[in-house]
Amino acid sequence: MPAHVQSFFHPDSNTFSYVVHDVATRQAALIDPVLDYDLETGTVSETALTPVLGHLLAEGLALRWVLETHAHADHVSAGRWLKQRFPEATLAIGESIRAVQATFAPRYGMDLAAEGEAFDHLFVDGETFALGTVQCRVLAVPGHTSDSIAYLIGDALFPGDSLFMPDAGTARCDFPGGDAHQLYRSIQTLLALPDSTRVFVCHDYGPGGRAISNETTIAEQRAHNIHVRVGTDEANFVASRQARDATLPEPKLMHPAIKANLQGGA
Repeated sequence: MPAHVQSFFHPDSNTFSYVVHDVATRQAALIDPVLDYDLETGTVSETALTPVLGHLLAEGLALRWVLETHAHADHVSAGRWLKQRFPEATLAIGESIRAVQATFAPRYGMDLAAEGEAFDHLFVDGETFALGTVQCRVLAVPGHTSDSIAYLIGDALFPGDSLFMPDAGTARCDFPGGDAHQLYRSIQTLLALPDSTRVFVCHDYGPGGRAISNETTIAEQRAHNIHVRVGTDEANFVASRQARDATLPEPKLMHPAIKANLQGGA
């Protein structure tokens, strides 16, 4: 039986978090959880987690994994908060977070070495793990950021910011460590998955005024993604991606978000 996926939308950052659970064992993973952050006061709140915690309780789920797809620049992660609440859960991210930490920690005067390891586990490309009876695989997808990874949990793919809904394309590549060439090649790996693979995106902004949406398939991505559908070559993708990125403003929470997320949301 496929893993059950429940989505939670955070409108302030247009972020989707997901609780994924194995129906047989009730073991659950929480992907890209969000804390509320007040930019004026610099304070955080766990209000955004209220429906998530309610779902875990109502469904009788045991939280085993808190999974980050990358160190986000648009919201503060709830990873460390959840780790305190659920000490038995494993807080994990891709191993290339070390490169992101090395890039950004000096800019913010942070001594991460003194803080110890911020995450319980760092995934390598191709690593597998289990969510109850459901098999899971980690796919390195650098490009948006150097530490970006995707999770394939059963037949459900969680690509982070690498893929958006087909009419929204892909994420920017102009952050330090980002690379449009890498993103194109990473996405080819995702598009090679079976057509029926369910795809659950991390962000949606409702382009053209359509309703916010978060689920698609690899077949739909291959046929309709405005940036990387079948027939799009790397040169054209890179040119259009770089031109688009040059017009984008810095995320409003970028600096507090990155400082926190280098440490799993601390």
